Amino acid sequence: MVKHIIIWNLKPEMTADEKKAQCAEIKAGLEGLKGKIDGLTDIKVVTDLLGSSNGDLMLDSTFESAEALKAYAVHPEHLKVADGMVRPFTAERKCVDFEI
Repeated sequence: MVKHIIIWNLKPEMTADEKKAQCAEIKAGLEGLKGKIDGLTDIKVVTDLLGSSNGDLMLDSTFESAEALKAYAVHPEHLKVADGMVRPFTAERKCVDFEI
């Protein structure tokens, strides 16, 4: 099993309301991938972060294998969400992948 964790910061020029709305859209889009991509066993997006956080939202996903994670990265359903809902609105991305 492989964990894939991402922390994003949204673009600083976005208002607080815009950020809240975009976080909700990203959450719905990414969590909607469950059951659509082989090897993706769990996916959760956290948007209600504590003030001590230095990110705007976090993806916590689990894959059957490193190969399944690689397949997810180029899967058309994932790319639709990433290219349409995430990348246009994010300024910074931190990622960690590890075996569990």
